[in-house]
Amino acid sequence: MASGQVLEVLKSEVPVDQGFLHLSDDLKPGLVLVDIINGFCTVGAGNMAPVAPDKQIEGMVEESVKLAKEFTKRNWPIYAVRDAHHPDIPEPPYPPHCIAGTHESDLVPDLLWLEKDPNFTLRSKDCIDGFIGSFNEDGSNAFIDWIQSHQIQLVLVVGICTDVCVLDFVCSTLSARNHGLLNPLKDVAVYSQGCATFDLPLTVARNVKGAIAHPQGIMHHIGLYIAKGRGANVVSEVSFSS
Repeated sequence: MASGQVLEVLKSEVPVDQGFLHLSDDLKPGLVLVDIINGFCTVGAGNMAPVAPDKQIEGMVEESVKLAKEFTKRNWPIYAVRDAHHPDIPEPPYPPHCIAGTHESDLVPDLLWLEKDPNFTLRSKDCIDGFIGSFNEDGSNAFIDWIQSHQIQLVLVVGICTDVCVLDFVCSTLSARNHGLLNPLKDVAVYSQGCATFDLPLTVARNVKGAIAHPQGIMHHIGLYIAKGRGANVVSEVSFSS
């Protein structure tokens, strides 16, 4: 069965019902950008970057930029996590990628302007999960501090990869919220059009030692499905109060 057929079966048997999110000051929203960096999004930028233009990834970047501009226009806080690995510490099963201090670890060109925004926080991480990667050596957590300092009640999450870094961050955030670590956070939303994942078809993976097949459409759907099952509000549209 072709991956397209599998995806249609998944959508039929395990659908992801997606809602609509309208944002206003009353919700105390914060935007989280997950790994929207060259090493995952820019063609030819590294071992984990797309080898050719990718519509899903391009769409994710475009939607994320739109959201970032809307948030900055309203002086709402934005928190970004990015891979910044030590060259001598591998992250199996993935090949070396996004080494700290390299072009791969930089935000994509369309988001570099954010680094000058006073409401923007950029956190480097050395692991898949951005919540875990936000822990400091003294045991404090930069993401928890960000939530509490801005009194954020809703986080909207976008980025890459839907079923890897985005999903891990969302699941950890939900667990931390339920454990009382993220007061006053109430809701975690995932914008499906602002998420993407990589494509590694089975036909290619079979010829790469240690590779695991990763069909893009299927894994994107699975990532959203699991996020919703963990308690995230998965939405397909986002609007803003004027």
